[in-house]
Amino acid sequence: MTTVEDLCHWLEERFPARLAEDWDNVGLLLGDRAEEVTRVMTCLTLTDESCAEAIRERVELVVSHHPLPFRLVKSLTSDSVTGRLIWKLARAGVSVYSPHTAFDSAAGGINQQLAARMGLSAIVPLLPAGTAGDPDVGAGRWGSLSAPASDHAFGQLLNSQFPGALIRRGPATGRVSHRVAIACGSGGSLLGDAARCGCDTLVTGEATFHTCLESAARRINLYLVGHYQSERIALEWLAETIAADFASCKVWASRDECDPFSAVI
Repeated sequence: MTTVEDLCHWLEERFPARLAEDWDNVGLLLGDRAEEVTRVMTCLTLTDESCAEAIRERVELVVSHHPLPFRLVKSLTSDSVTGRLIWKLARAGVSVYSPHTAFDSAAGGINQQLAARMGLSAIVPLLPAGTAGDPDVGAGRWGSLSAPASDHAFGQLLNSQFPGALIRRGPATGRVSHRVAIACGSGGSLLGDAARCGCDTLVTGEATFHTCLESAARRINLYLVGHYQSERIALEWLAETIAADFASCKVWASRDECDPFSAVI
């Protein structure tokens, strides 16, 4: 029998909570560790749609990248979006685990996967976690392309790795892309770290207006692939990996969640 605790232990081994940012809320956030698990769903975010899917499909555990709850909750009622979702999940007996920034920063985590997909070599963390004996953990990643790429060529590479993404780029810098930094999600805050590592390009999910202006001042190419697109692929990988290690469980990535942004035509 597989329990919630078995899966929590599996997730903690791969994405240790010590790697999470201080402001984050990771680990088992809802549920009973002793409960049996036969159906697991991964998702990027618990929304009305993904929550309804979990309940409809009789899931016992959801592994949601973004925490629910994320911030301190003083009451649990249906008066708020967070309260309503937690109340529904609890009534249906659905446990929730979030690895969030621990998953981002782990040795085999989201940023490492993205850097490998981009074909970078000599990949190392942008901001090492300083964990003794493990230089492969930390925020973001950076490495080198096999050859410098023009704006057009690098754009084609991004389109091939993030099909369907609404990719945007910051101000033109006149520099080719060779030493590339990767930061999933809202990774604009790592622009300074990318500069410190000598990177000419930063690829992230989303960034603020002022970060875009700063990228121009620092002459660092900035590409935004979308928050959802930069992280969802890792949740699909996670579902496949859990399924491979827990043969008694049916595991899938949410089929109902989608990128909340779309193009206006």
